[in-house]
Amino acid sequence: MRGSLPINGAKNSALKLVAAALLAEGRTTITNVPDIADMHAMADVARHLGVNVDASVPGTFVLDVPGELHTATPPELVQRLRASIVVLGPLVGRQRRARLAMPGGCNLGSRNIDLHLAGLARMGAEVTYGPDYVEATCERLSGANIELPFASVGATENLLLAAVLAQGRTRISNAAREPEIGDLVAFLQSMGARIQGTGTSELVIDGVDQLSPTHHAVLGDRIEAGTFVVAAALTGGDVTLTGVDPEHLRLALEKLRDAGASVSGDATTGLRVRAGDELRALDVVTLPYPGFPTDLQPQFLVLLSQARGTSMVTENVFDGRFSILGELSALGAEIDLEGHHAVVRGPRPLSGRTVTASDLRAGAALVLAGLVAEGETRVAEPHHIDRGYADFAGRLRALGGDVERADVPVDLEDVAAAP
Repeated sequence: MRGSLPINGAKNSALKLVAAALLAEGRTTITNVPDIADMHAMADVARHLGVNVDASVPGTFVLDVPGELHTATPPELVQRLRASIVVLGPLVGRQRRARLAMPGGCNLGSRNIDLHLAGLARMGAEVTYGPDYVEATCERLSGANIELPFASVGATENLLLAAVLAQGRTRISNAAREPEIGDLVAFLQSMGARIQGTGTSELVIDGVDQLSPTHHAVLGDRIEAGTFVVAAALTGGDVTLTGVDPEHLRLALEKLRDAGASVSGDATTGLRVRAGDELRALDVVTLPYPGFPTDLQPQFLVLLSQARGTSMVTENVFDGRFSILGELSALGAEIDLEGHHAVVRGPRPLSGRTVTASDLRAGAALVLAGLVAEGETRVAEPHHIDRGYADFAGRLRALGGDVERADVPVDLEDVAAAP
């Protein structure tokens, strides 16, 4: 695979910016919005809450937020999208109440929202919930000291969004440090929020009485970029990506270098990855940012299946992230699971067949596997990929990949017959 490609706006930022826009009456404009299924689902959630969302200009959401928002979301909307839970903080912070159906999204194991609810309770909300809903009410949220037992991205975002309109000071300790949270903080600050500690594990928020609408461009998607740089290294290619800050991928790029690829460039000139003569085995351990991102773990499993030697991949973030292993084995990869460690022996030739995407990143990784497998590989359930990658097949073709999006369902009998 060879050529240049602009990287889209970050899914994991843009979704939360739509939720943040709920905090201020008036017109907020968000640009560099990726054209993916999850963004369309989030727009529908906002519309249900009373927001007029104009997405007629490609890459732009114009949100006209009313003075009063609806405060309930129905199951048919939020079950399409786990990130919809992030509207909880803005609704409770601004409208003093929210009742949300429990969210959906990728099935990646244990991902409960206890930390979100416990933090809101510390800020004075009365929280009740059942098997299919969560409800929170308050007079007005009050600042509190909240220490997260682990650096949860979702809890950090929800509590941050709740705290900006709370009375007094909120301190979130052991906060997640992902670049997308930094983008959310910048967005909120442009609305008039008072937040200190960007990029650190402690966020200090002094609540204000009112926020103003704003205009903001979403930062580049480091996970989309990481997927394409893996594709370059995997296929012996030479690919340059623009619109993303390589610093946000520092550890993943270091691992690519260790595997034999050449990595150069910066946020201004573009990120260039050139494959080496041979892929080398290495160990990968997923951890919260700035550690190795769990969202790139399946792609690296594919890469390491073609590397010489024995690699170990350790998953510490989502216990369901190894759901791809059976599909990769069906393609010919030799991977053994030992607890939360996957032992990968390579290189092993892959042979095309029909496999099924179980989630967003697994689906993208299976497509990458198909690029180096002999014969034709069909990836069923591509709607998972659509949730986070805009025109994935077309963008891979632009770099020389032989990838097509089928308009008809694949025959799943091959899947059922897999060993």
